[in-house]
Amino acid sequence: MSTDTILTVQGIDVFYGASKILFGVDLEIGRGRTLALLGRNGAGKSTTLKAIAGIAKPRKGSVRLGATELAGARPDVIARAGIGYVPEDRQVFPMHSVEDNLLIGAKRGPDGQDAWTLEKVYEAFPILAQMKERRAGLMSGGEQQMLTIARTLMGNPEVLLLDEPSEGLAPIIVQSIAALIRTLRAMGVTIVLAEQNMHFCLGISEDAAVIDKGHIVYRDTIKGLRANEAVTKRYLAL
Repeated sequence: MSTDTILTVQGIDVFYGASKILFGVDLEIGRGRTLALLGRNGAGKSTTLKAIAGIAKPRKGSVRLGATELAGARPDVIARAGIGYVPEDRQVFPMHSVEDNLLIGAKRGPDGQDAWTLEKVYEAFPILAQMKERRAGLMSGGEQQMLTIARTLMGNPEVLLLDEPSEGLAPIIVQSIAALIRTLRAMGVTIVLAEQNMHFCLGISEDAAVIDKGHIVYRDTIKGLRANEAVTKRYLAL
């Protein structure tokens, strides 16, 4: 493992009931880098993120944040250790205001970090500052996506996991989410995003892994993946 690696996933198997979903998945994420985990619908992308976050417990294998083993730990323990998870279905508190949603997620990082305060979030997400009194349930899908990302950052995570951040959003909103991720990347946030849309990832990710039927079948930079027509046609073409 290189000295700047922050998250290491080694040989994890995950089952849903009797069905095996992940087969010995390996990933390595560098500090401050953005990794796109790409694959078709049902390939195992979301399950991989859920396994890292402790929502789907690996039956075997290792998930390490730095030197800390997380595989098998409860989701709340993993969150306190420094993993921030943004689910695919957003899960805002619809009857609460935007600001209340943000404050619900507020905590210091594992080493006492408090870089992401309410003020810092409003600076990075000006649209949320304008809507802070609005009920979250009255926001658009894109606005809710921004809110869930911001709420997760309020927990000052070491690694941010984004599950299908562009799914179901209008193209103009997808562009806004991409711009937001680029901003977070420029701030040094370590990001893993699970995505079907390779084109969405091209301008925001540095590294790429492709998953198919629960197996990691390709690893490279996103630039290398873009140039590999055989891989993109076989595993990512719709």
